[in-house]
Amino acid sequence: MTENAQQQPTAPSTELPTQYAPADVEGPLYERWVERGYFAADAKSDKPAYTIVIPPPNVTGSLHLGHAFQHTLMDALTRRKRMQGFESLWLPGMDHAGIATQNKVEQQLAEEGKSRHDLGREEFVERVWQWKEEYGGKILGQMRRLGDGVDWDRERFTMDEGLSKAVQTIFKKLYDDELIYRAERIINWCPRCLTAISDIEVEYQEDDGELVSIKYGEGDETVVVATTRAETMLGDTAVAVHPDDERYRHLIGRRIKLPLTDRSIPVVADTHVDPEFGTGAVKVTPAHDPNDFAIGQRHGLESITVMDERAVITVHGPFEGLDRFEARSAIVAALRSQGRIVAEKRPYVHSVGHCSRCKTTIEPRLSMQWWVKVGPLAKAAGDAVRDGRVKIHPEDMSKRYFDWVDNMHDWCISRQLWWGHRIPVWYGPEGQVVCVGPDEEPPGTEAEGWQQDTDVLDTWFSSGLWPFSTLGWPEQTADLRKFYPTDVLLTGHDIIFFWVARMMMFGLYAMDGEVPFRTIALTGLVRDERGKKMSKSFGNVVDPLDWMDKYGSDAVRFTLARGANPGTDVPIGEEWVQASRNFANKIWNATRFALMNGATVEGPLPDPAEMSATDRWILSRLNETVAEVDAFYDDFQFAKLSDALFHFAWDEVFDWYVELSKTTFQAGGRGAEVSQRVLGEVLDVTLKLLHPVVPFVTDTLWTTLTGGESVVIADWPADSGFRDEAAEREIEALQSVITEVRRFRADQGLQPGQRVPARLTLDGTALAPHEAAIRQLLRLQPEGDAFAATATLPVAGATVALDLSGTIDVAAERKRLAKDLAAAEKEKAQATGKLGNEAFLAKAPDDVVGKIRTRLAKADEDIARIRTQLDRLPEA
Repeated sequence: MTENAQQQPTAPSTELPTQYAPADVEGPLYERWVERGYFAADAKSDKPAYTIVIPPPNVTGSLHLGHAFQHTLMDALTRRKRMQGFESLWLPGMDHAGIATQNKVEQQLAEEGKSRHDLGREEFVERVWQWKEEYGGKILGQMRRLGDGVDWDRERFTMDEGLSKAVQTIFKKLYDDELIYRAERIINWCPRCLTAISDIEVEYQEDDGELVSIKYGEGDETVVVATTRAETMLGDTAVAVHPDDERYRHLIGRRIKLPLTDRSIPVVADTHVDPEFGTGAVKVTPAHDPNDFAIGQRHGLESITVMDERAVITVHGPFEGLDRFEARSAIVAALRSQGRIVAEKRPYVHSVGHCSRCKTTIEPRLSMQWWVKVGPLAKAAGDAVRDGRVKIHPEDMSKRYFDWVDNMHDWCISRQLWWGHRIPVWYGPEGQVVCVGPDEEPPGTEAEGWQQDTDVLDTWFSSGLWPFSTLGWPEQTADLRKFYPTDVLLTGHDIIFFWVARMMMFGLYAMDGEVPFRTIALTGLVRDERGKKMSKSFGNVVDPLDWMDKYGSDAVRFTLARGANPGTDVPIGEEWVQASRNFANKIWNATRFALMNGATVEGPLPDPAEMSATDRWILSRLNETVAEVDAFYDDFQFAKLSDALFHFAWDEVFDWYVELSKTTFQAGGRGAEVSQRVLGEVLDVTLKLLHPVVPFVTDTLWTTLTGGESVVIADWPADSGFRDEAAEREIEALQSVITEVRRFRADQGLQPGQRVPARLTLDGTALAPHEAAIRQLLRLQPEGDAFAATATLPVAGATVALDLSGTIDVAAERKRLAKDLAAAEKEKAQATGKLGNEAFLAKAPDDVVGKIRTRLAKADEDIARIRTQLDRLPEA
């Protein structure tokens, strides 16, 4: 987009409404940004590129606080880079969310009394596309509400034509390189979603179950095994013991009777068995447990599947047709009736895997699936971080990344769904297996006996290509040449395993060793104000749109950014959003005041020799803040940069500089003209610094102040190098005087607007030029003939003498303070007594003792403060 130099300025305005109304500003302003093409990146530009691809939200999803949090940070990064002169691309898009989307449409069909099988695959997929067009993508409109500065013309979808071609291309490449294979393995199976899911899509929780100990065999040839899943015993094909376990050495190689069946099974020796755990003997069900499958492979055991895809027992006999949990109870009852139950423990709390989508208990199941051989891909992903080509921020998160990529198992990529990228493999009538590339025709027709694999690919397979497929790969497009590799991947630490590692593996593989991004910036998770995880069951879930409606998008954004310390969770509460709304109002009101008092950006800054110490101080602090903010951005310290901007803007600019300048403006003349230009400069730069985090209010104010087209395309401020330490010391001394006298006035119970006679002794200090400002800010009137100092405050080399006679009832004030002093001394005595009691200290918990120490420290502070107040009061 255009650079700042190309903006068409208009005359600055001095008119602003008395109040900021976000609802009236944000929507129209965002549409104006989009219409003017501010967020559109140009692949032909000579400017250096800066690229972030958005972690694609599910097409079924809506904006939650986690999205709002990460989008705020990504938007801040790309807006700043755009202002710094980069060709900044923030690329949006959505994930097709295979299981979640298919479930949505199946629920719709169920309401019509139909299933997907009634429609058939082709018609069902068409129905999903219709659902996507009608209901999907709700989050995209919500992203506009938040102010996301994404390039909407480059919006992508993981099932669109280009990305589908990328998926088929990389599948074929991996297949040809023997990095994709088909094999029968134990997988995580969801009986509700009726598909395999990956290890990282399984959520483990502590469930109340049962532990049943069962006697296998007869007479002297018996073994006791314990299980939490008694129904799987129908598929047992061995009992395993440790080869060095003397208790079972005589049984190794023998066969024992399997209860409830007419089968006998061998006792095998395997070092996987822990002889110290339980009875030291374990039942082996190779078709229904991953560890048992491995034992079965080592010993050539048969794998017997005893459940169908809905977890219903399929073994002929009395349990056939029962659900797994019904069968569990029935089998335990049958064993009990035969005297086979040695022990039962209920409840037995243990970790159980659940489907992350529907929360159904996962069933390990032997199944023929497609797999990615991750060994060489994972090694490359680890090496890219180890050798510094990719930086993980914060650095201490690298360990979690290495723990995953260094110990990754082969990845099951096939899903038993209809919605998704169908596996491009065809099976022929003679047992042929042919993988078809994107530009190749199928090897034959159905009439000729050829069938395409019915499974689709794991959603994470396509999203793993996101950084390069969205830029046009496998074609060598202008976008790919300009914007790849991307610069930053900003995402939550919770999806290092789901997404980050897979993008690293596929990016390095597809792009010939080029990394997909240079930096991985990991954030924490958004929690409630008490640090508790947000959950519907806890009743603490917040819809960010509600807060946007109530307080404005800038307030939500600033609250989230101000809590964003790298890698750590972010607590957030409504009162914090209210405070951020107050900050936006403060910016508005201060700018309005400045405009009414002639603040301007016209012409060059005056020479420092013409400036007051107050002017030089604020410009010095402004440049220090620019340097500080830049350093925080480069280190992804969003909380620190937001806090620095908050305190600089609110405390130093609005509360100090604006207030100190009022006397200058009132006096008029050249001094006022200089301060008007300085104030305009400070506001210009401050609004630019704030813009990436709070874009709406800053653009509205900046265009009013400067007459520029938009702060979105303005130049990012640079540290000019101007510093004035002497002016900073002078204003710090001035602040000390004003703060100390204000504190004294408050201690004496004086009203903020109450005027008090005072004598200021400023000779020999740098504060003499500030006498008018001191008197105005502190409501100090000149001393009269009857002036009699009742309190004298020496501060920063100056002396402020105050005459409080007639302003307060000294006797009543002394009485009140004496009462407060007695209460504080009593509190100190009680705390001192407890802390001096050795018997109490020996028994009291540490937190109780800590609270008493805190009470003692507070009492000491109160006593010192009250005595100082009494000393400063005149005699009654």
